[in-house]
Amino acid sequence: MWDEAHRKESYRLLIHDVSRLRRTAFDHLMKPLDITRSQWWVLNGLSIHGNQGITQSALAKLLDLGKVALGGIVERLEARGFVERRPDASDRRINRVFLTRKGNQILEQGWKIGLTLDSRVMRGISMARKICWPTSCRP
Repeated sequence: MWDEAHRKESYRLLIHDVSRLRRTAFDHLMKPLDITRSQWWVLNGLSIHGNQGITQSALAKLLDLGKVALGGIVERLEARGFVERRPDASDRRINRVFLTRKGNQILEQGWKIGLTLDSRVMRGISMARKICWPTSCRP
């Protein structure tokens, strides 16, 4: 018999399953761009900081990634021309990571893919429910 506790747990499981399926679909749709979800996440994090760049340490903290793991991702993105590391203007010992024009282009393509996927995932859900969804999911 389902009581309120089981009903709440079923929502958690549903949200988890939808999230997992969306990640799988996103990975599949991003494959032609030859970019991983982790790389996409880093590019997205960099886009928040615009032209000022961000240190790898601050970016690792922002994305909740280990510094070593982030360093490998940044190296791969830099090798492909999506990001560049430059010395900090006030402290030459620190490098800041910047999104390049090519990185912005791939980010824009990824955003379009994500928006298309979101519209497919949310198909059949009224606009009123879509608007209230973010506030109704807060703990």
